[in-house]
Amino acid sequence: MLNIVILAAGLGKRMQSDLPKVLHCIAGKPMLAHVLDNARQLRPDRIVVVTGHGAERVRAAFEGESGQSDIVFALQSPQRGTGHAVQQALPHLLEGGADDATLVLYGDVPLVQPDTLRRLLAARDAGLALLTETVADPAGYGRIVRNGAGEVIRIVEHKDASDAERAIGEVNTGILAAPTASLRDWLGRITNDNAQGEYYLTDVVALAVADAVPVRAAQPAAPWETLGVNSRVQQAGLERAWQGEQARRLLEAGVTLADPARFDLRGELVCGRDVFIDVGCVFEGRVELADGVHVGPHCVLRDASVGAGTRIDAYTHVDGARVADEARLGPYARLRPGADIGPQAHIGNFVEVKQSVLGAGSKANHLAYIGDATIGARVNVGAGTITCNYDGVNKHRTIIEDDAFIGSDSQLVAPVTVGKGATLAAGTTLTRDAPAGRLTLSRVAQTTVEGWQRPRKKP
Repeated sequence: MLNIVILAAGLGKRMQSDLPKVLHCIAGKPMLAHVLDNARQLRPDRIVVVTGHGAERVRAAFEGESGQSDIVFALQSPQRGTGHAVQQALPHLLEGGADDATLVLYGDVPLVQPDTLRRLLAARDAGLALLTETVADPAGYGRIVRNGAGEVIRIVEHKDASDAERAIGEVNTGILAAPTASLRDWLGRITNDNAQGEYYLTDVVALAVADAVPVRAAQPAAPWETLGVNSRVQQAGLERAWQGEQARRLLEAGVTLADPARFDLRGELVCGRDVFIDVGCVFEGRVELADGVHVGPHCVLRDASVGAGTRIDAYTHVDGARVADEARLGPYARLRPGADIGPQAHIGNFVEVKQSVLGAGSKANHLAYIGDATIGARVNVGAGTITCNYDGVNKHRTIIEDDAFIGSDSQLVAPVTVGKGATLAAGTTLTRDAPAGRLTLSRVAQTTVEGWQRPRKKP
């Protein structure tokens, strides 16, 4: 059986925040959520999250998770070191045989990739395995001490290290995999005889060596995988590192990014061939861009699907919408949840669409609000048009049939239907259905007031 213990009890004092550290985000997702997602890729039998500071907030943020059979919470109070934290998880660990293993991860080290974790578990080979890294500046890290044969014999924390030990470049990341039964035994034998007066998880290494249990090491594929977050500066640095990695993966897949350094992916982005993404764009949730999609600068797309050949111009927001092939959006357009834009349709500048279908070839090019509407094919929606869908209590639907023409500055007071091929004259306030193929208008007679003078300020 595989257990995964995630240590998430730290205060995060240097974050200068009331929010528990593991709830701070990388790429739009709490750090602890990243760790859980990567852990689940290993298909563990049990995940134990050890909480401490802000425990109730952490649990509340993942209360849906806690109902699953593979995750439970344990409380560390007070906090007496990493070894003490893992001790709190011991009652929840599953055991079924000699091959049982426990993997220890950290809620503030969010980006260790599943392949790296698989290599670590493979390196264990029934013994203890450590994830280590060789760094140019090891200050502050626990050092990996090896014997003359190159075997790991212990880890010494920076504050407890000698000058010779501090010169060692191979450092401990804190992540390890161990036989579950042995881990129980070692954690019962560690002491707090050190400069910090804490129970170090790293002390299990020396105990493993004393018990003649082999200690192996594995290293991550990329240095950013083991970067932890203890401050806003580190959070910002890790954010850019991860965004750079996501940009690299997209570039390798054939996507053109105008500037990989000015790109933010906070979810999942699936792209077809020959997709172009300009600077400053943000992608959230799951976004699908089909072949030949062009996304202009500073657009935001969230939980959206965009068809082949569609062009999205600058500063357009697409949220919870579906866009068909060869459509044209923006600049400065806003598609809200439920918007369904047909092939070759146009949504222009300062047009907002919500819970509405716009048929093939239809256009709303300027300054319009389309809400709760079903619009057919080849419809023209003039500038300043509003579907008046809300009466203060209920939402009502507007239906505009194929080939209709809606003049500028019209208000369609739902529920109302505009028939096929109908025309609404500019400035019409429609409160009853407009018949197909006819001109409908509502205007008062134009009047000129003789002798009227505009008010003037007194000298």
